Amino acid sequence: MDLKNAQLDVDTWIKEHGVRYFNELTNMAQLTEEVGEVARIIARRYGEQSEKESDKNKDLGEELADVVFVVLCLANQTGIDLQAAFNKKMDLKSVRDKDRHKNNDKLK
Repeated sequence: MDLKNAQLDVDTWIKEHGVRYFNELTNMAQLTEEVGEVARIIARRYGEQSEKESDKNKDLGEELADVVFVVLCLANQTGIDLQAAFNKKMDLKSVRDKDRHKNNDKLK
């Protein structure tokens, strides 16, 4: 699925099931909350913190999908074509950072 279709899917879901978009500030707070849930799983599962028993069944993929969903909501409600923005970012990174990481001794 490309980002343009993902945005359309989210918009359709909002119209059919969500009543309306939450306002941008609410969605920003929600995004922060979802990113925090991703951070908690990664810190405990892959970092040095021990994982609580209650967190062991948390699905990292589901939490990442929650982040993507809210990002798509924010893009929709602010009129951003996320596919175009992402393509532009990839073009920029491909030119600007073409050799940056290859020449980074810390990554070897």
